[in-house]
Amino acid sequence: MQKYDFIDSHINGIKLKKYSHEALNIRTAEDFKIQALLTFQFQYENVPVYKQFVDYLGVNPESVQEIEQIPFLPITIFKSHQVIARGCDAETIFKSSGTTGMTRSVHHIHRLDVYEKSFINGFEAFYGHITDYTILALLPSYLSQGESSLVYMFDRLIKLSRNEDSGFYLNDYDQLVSKLTDLEAKGEKVILLGVSYALLDIIEQYDLKLNHTIVMETGGMKGRRAELTKKEVHDQLKAGFGVSQIHSEYGMTELLSQAYAIEDGLFECPPWMEVVITDPYLYNRVLPAGTAGRINVTDLMNVHSCAFI
Repeated sequence: MQKYDFIDSHINGIKLKKYSHEALNIRTAEDFKIQALLTFQFQYENVPVYKQFVDYLGVNPESVQEIEQIPFLPITIFKSHQVIARGCDAETIFKSSGTTGMTRSVHHIHRLDVYEKSFINGFEAFYGHITDYTILALLPSYLSQGESSLVYMFDRLIKLSRNEDSGFYLNDYDQLVSKLTDLEAKGEKVILLGVSYALLDIIEQYDLKLNHTIVMETGGMKGRRAELTKKEVHDQLKAGFGVSQIHSEYGMTELLSQAYAIEDGLFECPPWMEVVITDPYLYNRVLPAGTAGRINVTDLMNVHSCAFI
């Protein structure tokens, strides 16, 4: 992975030379811990709503010596407050998807190049060079609502693929399937990314058997279909597309990094991202694998807003 100095040398007059381990250079658990603790201290000092939250919990930041002691901000705060470090202007904003009338989360992005470094390095860590693929994106609900971090991400990946066959599709399933069929006949490596309900729409209308295409769902019925379990969705998509595995992409508007599931719906994170399940009643108590609980996500690329959600 590329070395990337993603933090401004000064923000609000505070020197950040102490950030000696950039997130993209994390290799070990100790690297992750060091960066997490430094990021926590920085965000406590510089992100007003996060400082208010930590103080409300009565947590002394100087006593935080382990990742498990770091307070995780409720994701609903992104619906009611501006989560960004003092002295940082928003280069753009992303909004979460939502059904009609739903309050959408808003993520103020200080530097888009940080987001790009995160998703490019993350994608290539799992799938190799972007230029190896034709990327077909089927994201109708995201495209129609606008201000989507997922659309921004795949727009950049499509451009970086340098492939004239890569592109977005709205509801033109005939055109998409025609393109997919042509690429399959040529033996081209393809990634077909789609929101779950749209992928299910396709397999109801077309008979496909894909040998060179990765089918990747990004979740969500968006009120278009009855909700199904992940396994039910994957079983239907595997049968409909004639593939042995369905890949998954997981990201959130409030984060800058993504997790991917390549096999059996089991997600893996890039080295700068971590997900743990904690007890919803005992604060930050980590639960054993296979136990239901509260999801705590650490995204150390999310330095200018909140890395702990």
